[in-house]
Amino acid sequence: MKNTILAAALCLATGPAFSADYSVAPSSTLGFTSNFQGEGFDGSFRKFDATIRYDSADLSASKFDVKIDLSSVETGDSDRDGALPDSDFFNIAKFPQAHFVTSGFRQSGNDVIADGTLSLKGVTKPVSLSLKFADKGDTATLDVTATIKRLEFNVGSGEYADTSTIGDEVKVKAHLDLTRQ
Repeated sequence: MKNTILAAALCLATGPAFSADYSVAPSSTLGFTSNFQGEGFDGSFRKFDATIRYDSADLSASKFDVKIDLSSVETGDSDRDGALPDSDFFNIAKFPQAHFVTSGFRQSGNDVIADGTLSLKGVTKPVSLSLKFADKGDTATLDVTATIKRLEFNVGSGEYADTSTIGDEVKVKAHLDLTRQ
């Protein structure tokens, strides 16, 4: 009996991590970095919704589903902010959202990679995100980075397809403040 109680206490104290659903706090950010005429610039999306389930002990139980309101884009430049919603870039009249959903997670050295698909401007392609997850009990943080090629998603068509004017690579970064549900 004594050994059973001790074993149960040890299991509770060191218990396995279970998948948890998280809500995303309003303090969370989703942004990107690109360049225009050789000058770097940052942008962000003010509105996005994410369904997060994460289990560091069993990555197969994890899942992300992220929807981004493309009309909420801001770069701090009024000309660029006015052009991004148009048909040459996001074409938000026809494609108001971008959508990322995971297909699986894997360990790569010290990093966790979330593989999935990104749908943007009518194009769906595989994208992999590099994750840093910090569990803090009832809260957690999730930092995400990825690099996508905008031209693969037809973002910046016509005269804007020239990569000497606008770089093809876009670095995506997110910092999510999470609360366990």
